[in-house]
Amino acid sequence: MAIGGIWPSLLLMAGIVAAVGLCRSLVRRRLHAHPHLCSFLLEAFSTFQVCACTNELCLLGNVEPKPHTALTLTYGFTVLHGSTLTGSTCNPCGVLQPLWGGGTSLKAGGLKIGAQFVAAVLARVFMHFVWRLGIAEAHPGALSQGCGNPMQTTEVQAFCIELLFSVVFQLTILQVETVKPGYRVHLIALLITMLVYAGGNLTGAIFNPALAFSLHPKCFYDNFLIYSLVYWIAPSLGKFLILYIFKKMLLSTWFKNQESVKKEKRLPESKHLPDKLQRETSCLVCSFCLAL
Repeated sequence: MAIGGIWPSLLLMAGIVAAVGLCRSLVRRRLHAHPHLCSFLLEAFSTFQVCACTNELCLLGNVEPKPHTALTLTYGFTVLHGSTLTGSTCNPCGVLQPLWGGGTSLKAGGLKIGAQFVAAVLARVFMHFVWRLGIAEAHPGALSQGCGNPMQTTEVQAFCIELLFSVVFQLTILQVETVKPGYRVHLIALLITMLVYAGGNLTGAIFNPALAFSLHPKCFYDNFLIYSLVYWIAPSLGKFLILYIFKKMLLSTWFKNQESVKKEKRLPESKHLPDKLQRETSCLVCSFCLAL
């Protein structure tokens, strides 16, 4: 029997988070001697949690008051995911950075991306099974939906929106790497909530290829080329743009100037130059963000 309100959905998502937390703990404890298998399962369980909870959250988008309830839940569960899934990216775009920088092997990166897409499919299958039980009032309606048409604009505009959001998100991730984890998770959650508010009605503001595939599998089946360009290629391209522009240009300039400052010991004020240089680099990054 279906129960009204958001409480059944909240309890369901809380149960998913608790179950995934238990599975991740068991994997770390029992499979630490098998690093590749351990990494695969940890990434799979983490992505499963994100995809399953987001599938359920999408059903609560029309809960009154709109859009306050949906945005509050988005922020809250993003904080929850960030706090409980430490060490996992849950996003294929996040695996591209260590691959680009040589921090991980192609095999390890491929395993993580494979784990994410496998988990995305399993999460969708699991949620369909749960929805068939009709626990919540919105569940029967979710089963009858085909492609939800998340793109409420032209394909070109949708591509640009997902590309822009991916650039903003990935640039923010790089900028908050040095922030304390307790603050960082809230900053990222706030950014995601703002992006969802800004573009959720146009493309869904997903900028996560695995999550997009889990949320809209029928859309990918009906029009694979368009949806793969918008929800796979655009976020990945945004990540590569950030890695190339920020890592290869801004940071290389910063390090070169810092080395020159260290060599110039003759000036008495030289010890203050690194701080000045850091401020100038921050201004460059801010100008880049404003240009976007």
